[in-house]
Amino acid sequence: MEAPVYRDRPVSFVRRSGRMSEAQDRAWAELSPTYLLPVERGAAATSVRPGSRIDPVQVYGRRAPLIVEIGSGQGHQIVAAASARPDTDFLAVEVFSAGLARTMLDADRVGARNLRLVEANAPEVLEHLLPAASVDELWVFFPDPWHKKKHTKRRLVAPEFARIAAQALRPGGTLRLATDWQDYADQMRAVLDEASDFERAFPGEWAERFEGRVLTAFERKGIRVGRDIRDLTYTRLAP
Repeated sequence: MEAPVYRDRPVSFVRRSGRMSEAQDRAWAELSPTYLLPVERGAAATSVRPGSRIDPVQVYGRRAPLIVEIGSGQGHQIVAAASARPDTDFLAVEVFSAGLARTMLDADRVGARNLRLVEANAPEVLEHLLPAASVDELWVFFPDPWHKKKHTKRRLVAPEFARIAAQALRPGGTLRLATDWQDYADQMRAVLDEASDFERAFPGEWAERFEGRVLTAFERKGIRVGRDIRDLTYTRLAP
């Protein structure tokens, strides 16, 4: 019997098991052929095999701007955006099956055919699945803050993330981030200020709230407990 294979670096999530509702099970069976991208796996169930790149033109059936949301959760943000912007293509990246099923249900309800989903670890999607310079905007809204000191190594936004985000974004493309944890906001800003491939797209300490972001449960919770919501916006520099 072969020994299990594990990733050689920590991931920014713990993949908890959970039962899907009957409607979610039905959505997975009926809608995943339309919305969910097939992925060649590497070491783990949510990994992406190096070299298994997609062609966005083939996936979406057209050439259009592409916006990618990392950690799309229940899909409230990306479904609203895809419905409002039919001339743009969207990709939701998430590891939780129930959230993906809910996203498919809502997307189908509003007829958002310009949306696709991928069940995979986000850094591997950016590095191995998406062609270089294929993304116009990359959204990272309210990622897990891993607020305990012993867990901060799991945070998504770190120097290695800046490298692979720059690889996926086209020159002039936009990286948008938001968090309600001040120390994570400080870390995000420090990482991206140091990244040679990015420059700030805002004056002052913090960016204005992105007007295209819907008010999700994560943001409402942060506001309810008195946390400041911090937005950051960076532009991908030309090589």
